[in-house]
Amino acid sequence: METYIQIANLNDFIFCPRSIYFHGIYSGAEKGTYDSHYQVAGTQAHKSIDNGTYSTRAEILQGIEVFCAKYNLCGKIDTFNIKTKTLTERKRAIQKIYDGYIFQVYAQYFALIEMGYTVEKINIYDISHNKTYDVLLPEQDQEMVTKFEEVVYGMQHFDLNVLFVPNPAKCQHCIYANLCDKAIC
Repeated sequence: METYIQIANLNDFIFCPRSIYFHGIYSGAEKGTYDSHYQVAGTQAHKSIDNGTYSTRAEILQGIEVFCAKYNLCGKIDTFNIKTKTLTERKRAIQKIYDGYIFQVYAQYFALIEMGYTVEKINIYDISHNKTYDVLLPEQDQEMVTKFEEVVYGMQHFDLNVLFVPNPAKCQHCIYANLCDKAIC
């Protein structure tokens, strides 16, 4: 049986490939036992999307499940405005636009395209600062698509037993450091 890659895990994999494995260990646990205040705040920021109460406008798809066969990805979108053809990923607070953020919206984009939607604009919205960042469409940024495909390939072929070099700057902020035999804290 084929395992699908969760769209939300793309950013986490870039942060630390091992974190996806450790997240699986906690999958049945109460989220409060391992989430940092950043994860709790992020979950709270997405509450209106997850509950379907962000908008009552019929042209706004919110929190729908999507699947991309080409890359074997599944997950949910935040919002897609059918009328303006705009896909939006919402983040609680953005300090920098990381590649992982772009990869998440690319995955959502590819899934929506496969589902028959037309996407003409992608953006990432910073809830805390009420700021919108435009993202180039994949066909406008081949370099980023190549990086996206490399990450997807890396996730599909990841082996926890392969040599891993920890990053002290990331390890000190990792919520799974207590489980990781390679963490530098």
